[in-house]
Amino acid sequence: MDFNVKKLASDAGVFFTRAVQFTEEKLGQAEKTELDAHLENLLARADSTKNWTEKIFRQTEVLLQPNPSARIEEFLFEKLDRKLPSRTTNGELLGQYMLEAANDFGPGSPYGSTLIKVGESQRRLGGAEREFMHTSAINFLTPLRNFLEGDWRTISKERRLLQNRRLDLDACKARLKKAKAAEAKAAAEHELRVAQTEFDRQAEVTRLLLEGISSTHVHHLRCLHEFVEAQATYYAQCHQYMQDLQKQLGRFPNTFGVNTNTGAPASPSAAATLPVIPTPGGTGANSLEPDTLKIEEVQPPATGTRKAKVLYDYDAADTSELSLLADELITVYTVPGMDPDWLIGERGNQKGKVPVTYLELLS
Repeated sequence: MDFNVKKLASDAGVFFTRAVQFTEEKLGQAEKTELDAHLENLLARADSTKNWTEKIFRQTEVLLQPNPSARIEEFLFEKLDRKLPSRTTNGELLGQYMLEAANDFGPGSPYGSTLIKVGESQRRLGGAEREFMHTSAINFLTPLRNFLEGDWRTISKERRLLQNRRLDLDACKARLKKAKAAEAKAAAEHELRVAQTEFDRQAEVTRLLLEGISSTHVHHLRCLHEFVEAQATYYAQCHQYMQDLQKQLGRFPNTFGVNTNTGAPASPSAAATLPVIPTPGGTGANSLEPDTLKIEEVQPPATGTRKAKVLYDYDAADTSELSLLADELITVYTVPGMDPDWLIGERGNQKGKVPVTYLELLS
């Protein structure tokens, strides 16, 4: 018990001495032993490495997992040394919803069969994303985290010890200057030699650790290459999946079935077609079974002008186009070399391109 009390008192005395020395240095009332230029450069390089590694690590975390709650959950599972349950990606979840919707709408219908194709592609995209996240976390995030939580903590600890040894050394120098009696000077000189030895030893240990930052840079460089490789693989997979999906759907479809009772076509330039609503139970070329829609292609006039009735409102995308209002009548005509999906429309002194799919051509 007496030993513990004495040690506690000794530690308190050392702490107080260091605090006084540090304060006097800040106030300019005490001299400070400067580190050599090489060690100062190593310290600055280490600080820069730590700061930028931390920023890159945090932002990579955000890139791989934008959801803050999910990142916290992953952090807690990691600290508890427990395996995180496999999480469904947003792409996989979207694909699942599309497949379920296709079953509800009817997988044999045009919409249902398309939902199946798109849904399967979304699931593959989600799977590729999950693999990319997993690979990047192992090959890039983990080494950065290991540096911040391992090597850097060791460096920080040794730097604090170096700072304490320097404060002890400078306090001994100050005591030697104040000593008057020969005995006090001898004691102060002995303390100074011990403090100088401990400071030099700690400076060497710290220097060796700081020089290891070069090896850290080499290791992180290799990890960075692996991260880029994982990204390239992921984006190549995504590109391939979408190309395959486009081929399945038809990259530039010529016609789309549109119900004129519910709204305008999705895109004015999607197709140069007009929907025709058949009469249920009728006969002839324009007759279909109920719930069936026939697409009849409308050819714009080769020459001359015609009247056209506007089926839907249309906002001009630029000054070369003409805005339209549903049910109004306009004059239309074509010009040589013009896109067949468009006509020139005139309303009074206004003129511009108009999409064929928004018009009913009158004879």
